[in-house]
Amino acid sequence: MLSLLSPFDLQLELGQFVKNTRKLKGYSIQVFSEKTGVPNSTIRKFESTGEISLRQFLMLYAEVGKLTELQQLTQKTEAPKSLDEVIKHA
Repeated sequence: MLSLLSPFDLQLELGQFVKNTRKLKGYSIQVFSEKTGVPNSTIRKFESTGEISLRQFLMLYAEVGKLTELQQLTQKTEAPKSLDEVIKHA
């Protein structure tokens, strides 16, 4: 499947999402760091470059999002095999 979205683009988008959500919750970087256990410098770097370890991203996401929604990405889903299946489950 062809995608115009690059991993780097998504990194930046995730960093921006976390930053925007942090601000909506009224958290300064300092408060966010205290709540998540992720160092201030790491949060600043992530919000501007998208660079972060997976573990630290999950720590941040646990505060701004729902880890269960993220976990659902790992769950196998069966795609319909025919148009009849699509109609049946509509």
